[in-house]
Amino acid sequence: MDVDLILKIAGIGIIVAVINLLLAKSGRDEQALMTTLAGIIVVLLMLVPQMGGLINTIKDMFGL
Repeated sequence: MDVDLILKIAGIGIIVAVINLLLAKSGRDEQALMTTLAGIIVVLLMLVPQMGGLINTIKDMFGL
């Protein structure tokens, strides 16, 4: 796993947290929730290829 990927995930987390806080303070709780969900989806989409590579590596190691 690259350090770049970890830094990207951390950056997305910080940005989403700030936007969530601003929206919640202004009384837009629904938009804050949608922002949080969008951030989670973006991070999951970034992790799916990495998980696929991990599964392929495990298959190769054990000859499955």
